Amino acid sequence: MFLDLSRLDLPATSEQLFGRPGRLAVEIGFGDGWLLSYLARQHPNWNLVGADPSPGSVARAFRRMRREAVRNVRLFRGTAQFVLRNVIPPRALYRVYVNFPDPWPKKRHRKKRLLNTSFLQMLSTRLEPGALILLTTDHARFYAGVLETAEKTGLFAVTEATPPDAMLRTKYARKWHARDLEILHARIRKTGETSGSFPPNVTRLRAMHHALLTGPLPECDGFESFVHRFEGGQVIVLDAMRAVGAPGLVFVTRIEEE
Repeated sequence: MFLDLSRLDLPATSEQLFGRPGRLAVEIGFGDGWLLSYLARQHPNWNLVGADPSPGSVARAFRRMRREAVRNVRLFRGTAQFVLRNVIPPRALYRVYVNFPDPWPKKRHRKKRLLNTSFLQMLSTRLEPGALILLTTDHARFYAGVLETAEKTGLFAVTEATPPDAMLRTKYARKWHARDLEILHARIRKTGETSGSFPPNVTRLRAMHHALLTGPLPECDGFESFVHRFEGGQVIVLDAMRAVGAPGLVFVTRIEEE
């Protein structure tokens, strides 16, 4: 159910991701996973990938997929930028769903908005000809800004429409509906492709760094995390664990370097 990137050659085909062919769709920011599950059940021949950086969202969506026995969804805890650039092959995507994304309404935060010019240009290289981005939001300024940006790229045609019923049944849609807020929806269709190149930019580590230390071990009745600093970085020793009935300790560390 989770994307296991350690076992894949990137970018990965739908067959590699799901063990079968099928139309490939991505949901950006899946929340509790309701829409992903709905789409998976409505379109059993589709293969769906969900990307969300929130551990809570991933946990809730995982429980939903397991409870509802959904098999054609893969979850990724991380950014959509990473998945779309590094995992999805060129011209492989049939649909992209962006349902109530964070609009980053404050002026100083607008650079954090996902659907900017560079992201849309990159996405144009991952979509099939004529494929759709389906955007639903309650934030009028954000909505207008995305549509203007998409049209200015010269790579998309925008059609405003009534939100599909499924988009109105998610947790966020019900919340805005209850407050009598207008819900906006657009179909952003790929009509061209940028000439820019967006190859995968991930560096794969073939093995986790580790060290095996031997020698006398003092008693360890308790543990508190600590930091060891060195020139150019630091090592944070986060935890110590002992397997029941086994000798030795395992220390979990994080290394931070410039």
